[in-house]
Amino acid sequence: MTDGLQIEKRGRVTIFTLNRPDKMNAIDTALALALQEGFAAFDADDDQRVAILTGAGDKAFTAGADLTDFPELWRCLPGLGITTMKPVICAIDGLCIGGGIVLAALSDLCVASTRSKFVYPEGKVGVTGGYIATLAARLPHKMAMEIMLLGRAVSADRAFQMGLVNEVTEPGEHLEAALAMASEMAVMAPFVLRTLKKSVVSDMLTSSPAEHMGRTMRDLDRVDSSEDKQEGLAALRDKRKAEFRGR
Repeated sequence: MTDGLQIEKRGRVTIFTLNRPDKMNAIDTALALALQEGFAAFDADDDQRVAILTGAGDKAFTAGADLTDFPELWRCLPGLGITTMKPVICAIDGLCIGGGIVLAALSDLCVASTRSKFVYPEGKVGVTGGYIATLAARLPHKMAMEIMLLGRAVSADRAFQMGLVNEVTEPGEHLEAALAMASEMAVMAPFVLRTLKKSVVSDMLTSSPAEHMGRTMRDLDRVDSSEDKQEGLAALRDKRKAEFRGR
């Protein structure tokens, strides 16, 4: 775990707070790994029903990937490294840049305060991971392209019109609004919510090439970190028959 991530449980709701305000909550390697591990623990806990992802401070939800310590971003993206079928809500206050927009798009619901701004600057800096293309499966075509190609700052109200945001709040009230949504879902039938989410994510939405790549990286990472791999290498070294356990 890292100091860059705070995890708090409120009843059946788990709140994940990106906690690098001095870096505009940019996601570095340690934070990406911590999010992946934290969400895995959340998913395994039957008492926890809904997750909220938010950022510390009022300057930024996140500046996206930390360019000084570029992470494997797939690790902390819902549907890729984060595999839970429980509902995930983004609660945004301040700037939401680059990979932050991908987080918002891949989450199930999104709340943003009026001072939030959504900016995708990669066309201006000459780099992209390709994950932003997922917007075209979640927003009307030309609205997705407006964010991706123009690189303009999009207000919370405009993001609401586009369908990227579900609710716009006054500054500082974004988390309470997200908690209200989470509280509604936390008392519903979790099996039904998981089934509905799985139907949409697995069968209704088109995945971008980068998402396919991210899922492949996730699956290969599972093999690479498995006990079976260690057992296989040990058996080869010891010249004996391996005893695999499927984990």
